[in-house]
Amino acid sequence: MNAIEVRAALALALVYVLRMLGLFMVMPVLALSAMEYPDYSPLMVGLAIGGYGLTQATLQIPMGMLSDKWGRKPVILLGLSVFALGSFIAAQADSMVWMVVGRILQGAGAIAGAIMALATDVSRESQRAKVMAIIGIAIGFSFYIAVLLGPILAEQWGLAGIFAITGILALLCMPLVQWAVPSVKGLASGDTLPDIALVGELILSSQLWRLNVSVMLLHMMITLLFVQLPVTLMHFNMSLESHWMLYLPVLAASVAGLVVMMAMARGRVPKSLLNSAIVMMAIAFALLATQGETRWVVVTAVILFFTGFNYLEASFPALVSSIAPAGRKGTAMGIYASFQFFGAFLGGLLSGLVTDLWSADRAYLLGAAGASVWLILFMGFREVARIKRIQMNASFSEQQEPELREKLCVLPGVQDTEFSSQNNTIYLKVTAEFDQRLARNVVEEIHP
Repeated sequence: MNAIEVRAALALALVYVLRMLGLFMVMPVLALSAMEYPDYSPLMVGLAIGGYGLTQATLQIPMGMLSDKWGRKPVILLGLSVFALGSFIAAQADSMVWMVVGRILQGAGAIAGAIMALATDVSRESQRAKVMAIIGIAIGFSFYIAVLLGPILAEQWGLAGIFAITGILALLCMPLVQWAVPSVKGLASGDTLPDIALVGELILSSQLWRLNVSVMLLHMMITLLFVQLPVTLMHFNMSLESHWMLYLPVLAASVAGLVVMMAMARGRVPKSLLNSAIVMMAIAFALLATQGETRWVVVTAVILFFTGFNYLEASFPALVSSIAPAGRKGTAMGIYASFQFFGAFLGGLLSGLVTDLWSADRAYLLGAAGASVWLILFMGFREVARIKRIQMNASFSEQQEPELREKLCVLPGVQDTEFSSQNNTIYLKVTAEFDQRLARNVVEEIHP
């Protein structure tokens, strides 16, 4: 990567870390800290933990598309401003209602698509995967740090302090975006931003809808877990500030489990391992529902849960990228992200509602039942080959597209093609056999 790409990757990764750190820090502490509010109830806790997911799911695609009209940086700065406002409202909240309002406003700063589009704008195609990998690692890193820091900071400054820190971190992101990230005029890419005209078609794709429902259930379950787990840990006389001492070895063990599963996958995403991860989560919830008062059982269950969660969270985006038609990855990922965030909202709502009406054990059983249904739905999913996505710039007319498509499709390794004469772009899905020099020769023959 050149200096501009390194600078952009690190700056955008830091923006993600600072923003997601604030979002994630409240998850392991809110269920306990919220007991101080006069209108406390498990349902309100669930809405406060998952509420941001509702607006994230609703605005994810529109905000990404808006960045193509207004520019990446203005939309990102707007999103960060709304996120910071929501954080400060939640910090000043004297009731659960206002905290939920703050969380919903936090979610309205839905800038994931715009950030990824900006990362695409400032990187060359040959280096884009590295830039995206740096940002992806930053997101995972922020989750682990937040789970460990959240209980410690909550004990020192309370829930209001965490929300205030979250707002300050969001404001610190703004100069990073404005001055640290290079300014490049972006052009819509079908593999980066969603196209509203394609949403209906891709939602109905037999492979993609299973992945969309899967990521919805995955994030429903992690939200459900964090509504209940902090309360469960109180049964073992663990103060909130000591929860990190359990989370640290649990997360370390689950990362080790993830490494083992990745090694077994050998660069692929076998369906057998995906099914195994879902089964791990089902067993984890079943153990928490039936043996939640035994400490070693709880620790084992949480390790199983996070091992399965980590593997699925890392695998699903790669599967969406492999399955989405050429030139339509941006739309597929926009839909995927919307389902992902809606799952967080659903998890908070259902967990709080079930606990209100029945008990925490029933909420854990809901997780086990959800994983069992998920396993049945996933039976129809078919394994996919490992593919690469190539984006070639070329000048061609609509009349030349049929001839180009015919000649490109017969090249070794080409699985799918899509053309955009408006952007002078050819999108290709290819396997390892593909030779880009042959494709370039075909294009030059058509339009020397």
